Amino acid sequence: MKVVFMGTPDFAVPCLRALAEGGCEVAAVFTQPDKPKGRGYKMIPTPVKLAAEEYGIPVYQPLSLRKGEDAEESMRILNDIAPELIVVTAYGQILPKEILELPKHGCVNIHASLLPRYRGAAPINWVLLNGETETGVTSMQMSEGLDTGDMLIRRSTKIGENETYEELYARLSAMGGEVLMDTIKAIESGTLSPEKQDDAQTCYSPMIRKEMSALDFTKTAAEVHNTIRGVTGFAMLEGKRIKVYRSKISDNIAPNAADGEIVDTASFTVKCGDGRCVTFLEVQPEGKKRMKTEDFLRGKKLTKGEVLA
Repeated sequence: MKVVFMGTPDFAVPCLRALAEGGCEVAAVFTQPDKPKGRGYKMIPTPVKLAAEEYGIPVYQPLSLRKGEDAEESMRILNDIAPELIVVTAYGQILPKEILELPKHGCVNIHASLLPRYRGAAPINWVLLNGETETGVTSMQMSEGLDTGDMLIRRSTKIGENETYEELYARLSAMGGEVLMDTIKAIESGTLSPEKQDDAQTCYSPMIRKEMSALDFTKTAAEVHNTIRGVTGFAMLEGKRIKVYRSKISDNIAPNAADGEIVDTASFTVKCGDGRCVTFLEVQPEGKKRMKTEDFLRGKKLTKGEVLA
């Protein structure tokens, strides 16, 4: 099958690799433009571009698919290729109707949630923030709405109670490639059974904002823990910011301590609003590298009773 792939971050790379190594003819890759990064503002290619170059696949990086000269040129390129299918995974642009209707088999999106729940930009973050115990990947026939097309194949997975965004992201990324190839096989064999989404069952996952990482110790231990898992938390310790990458809910109960108070200096355990506590497992003090808490505590003596802000 002749395919055009559209994707940008490393989450999309397993899908591209699955196509390139799974017998499909990947005629072109569309990805976001390179962006400047670092002190020297060096232009950095997207992970999908780097992967496409490994396979010798032509890469196109239009600023927009919806308006301007880039959109016109992209439409010309796609018409010349005449793909049977366009696959979209975390591309970062909205496809116009002309592109959605161009391929014989339309456009298929790989989405990192069990649709119709968690439509939108940040489903992996939000399933963790909301304390969900299950998520997955859905392949979807794309329509003009935001993640509203018919569901094709859904695959679920349990979420570990301490699993972080980084860990779940990696697992769902790999699962995306598997779901994609299952979807293509079903398209080729004519065995797909598209299922309409029930809009009454949906919820959205909007973009993550930096301020969401601030830890609020008046909230329950579960909410604090889920913030750390979902977006990486931060608090103020002795006037300096400390990031928290990993945590667990402690067996400690400290109903008489203040919210945010360090109740165990040997393990860096902090009291939350419901009287339960969270233990920090991996941190990054301001100006230093990310490290396990046990390594942090070798060089830093905590004061019992100190309250994190």
